[in-house]
Amino acid sequence: MGLDEESDSQMPFLDPNYVSSSSSHSSKLALKRTGNEWTALAHIITAVIGSGVLSLAWSMAQLGWIAGPLTMLIFACVSLTSVFLLCNCYKSPDPETGPDRNGCYLDAVQKILVSSYLAELKWADIYLGLHSKFFFSGISGKRNAWFCGIAVRINFIKLAIIYTITSASSIQAIHKSNCYHDQGHKATCGYESTRYMVIFGLIQVIVSQIPDFPNMKWLSVVAAVMSFTYSIIGSALGLAKVIENGEIKGSITGLPSSTAAEKVWLVAQALGNIAFAFPFSLIFLEVQDTLKAPPPEKITMKKVSIMASCITTFFYLCCGGFGYAAFGNSTPGNLLTGFGFYEPYWLVDFANACVILHLVGGYQVFSQPIFAEVERWFVRKFPDSKFVHKNHTLKPLSMLSFSLNFMRLFFRTAYVAIMTGIAVLFPYFNQVVGVSGAITFWPIVVYFPAEMYLTQKRIESWKSKAIAFRVFTMVCLVVILYAFVGSIRGVIVARFG
Repeated sequence: MGLDEESDSQMPFLDPNYVSSSSSHSSKLALKRTGNEWTALAHIITAVIGSGVLSLAWSMAQLGWIAGPLTMLIFACVSLTSVFLLCNCYKSPDPETGPDRNGCYLDAVQKILVSSYLAELKWADIYLGLHSKFFFSGISGKRNAWFCGIAVRINFIKLAIIYTITSASSIQAIHKSNCYHDQGHKATCGYESTRYMVIFGLIQVIVSQIPDFPNMKWLSVVAAVMSFTYSIIGSALGLAKVIENGEIKGSITGLPSSTAAEKVWLVAQALGNIAFAFPFSLIFLEVQDTLKAPPPEKITMKKVSIMASCITTFFYLCCGGFGYAAFGNSTPGNLLTGFGFYEPYWLVDFANACVILHLVGGYQVFSQPIFAEVERWFVRKFPDSKFVHKNHTLKPLSMLSFSLNFMRLFFRTAYVAIMTGIAVLFPYFNQVVGVSGAITFWPIVVYFPAEMYLTQKRIESWKSKAIAFRVFTMVCLVVILYAFVGSIRGVIVARFG
């Protein structure tokens, strides 16, 4: 098999030689960068504040009034450190002058961790004849890119599962809210969540066939408005409940458990839930790629990062703190669906409707990259297949035409069905959010930014700064492994216990 055929047989996002269409070379061609610090701040806050805020009150309840806020502040500091490191990764090989720009996270890993090793290999081979010295470094660089591709795609897939579970919970909560309002708070209002997941999946099958749906300009505006709306409503309802109670509930040690071991595992789940709420490292370079210069993009993004981190952390502390203060040991896993709030029922319904609208669009935004890459692979692999290439024009109405591709219909439907099936098997909000937060936090937020920074700055491994970064990454790895194991245990116990 020839080299070209072999590379085509691999999935593009698992191929360490793959560079996305938003790479530095293509971004040079026509991108007109007009963004400033305010547009960048809006992009980051829109991306960060989302369904993760709904579990923060529960996380606070597991940790208590001291460890809960402190843990959120620590995660905020880790995320801020990560984006400070990523500021230096936007341009390569020189972080100041470039000339290449890395318009997305995968491009940066590809350019910095792979290309730098290959450059060292070429230099050593030509001038020193030390080909073997850098052979394993080159392998390590490609393995980093391959691992990063997997981590990024796991991030997209996990969000599809989380969004399915969360949306179904919100649909279910709307029905329950109306039932409690009509029949009283003591009524038995039981609704099975599976059918709501199936309904959400069917909506996604239909929406996924709309051409360029995630690129529609109004989508980000709607997502921003919806996420802010339900987050603010959740915080306001919590504050109103605290005022109604006339006291601040909760304790220093958090929710008591039957055994010390159970408390340890619940704390691990809480850490995973908090990790899920701090995801903006992945979209950081894409936001930086929208900025105009001067001033240098790196300087602007450092200012934006500090502002975004302060705003989101304050927002998270309010959501988590007001929720815990309102309910104490009875804090629900999902602030809007756990029915700590019964009235005003219409406001609870409206907040959950905002969650659903936000996640319908968010699901597509994070699924479309997988759709596009897998479908490009099919196009290259089967160049003569009519099933893959032929588009069929449908006209259900005289004024409306619709282009349908059978391969796209089959693959996207199968993808949504698999994600929905996983959500149905594991419909446990806090446990799954904990796994989701822990599984990608360390590689995306900690490991790759640190490795890219050390490579860009050419810091030798024996230098004190390099050692400090290694210690930092290892400490974060231990904490995240603890959160991951505890969350996995929670899923297993919830499913089979």
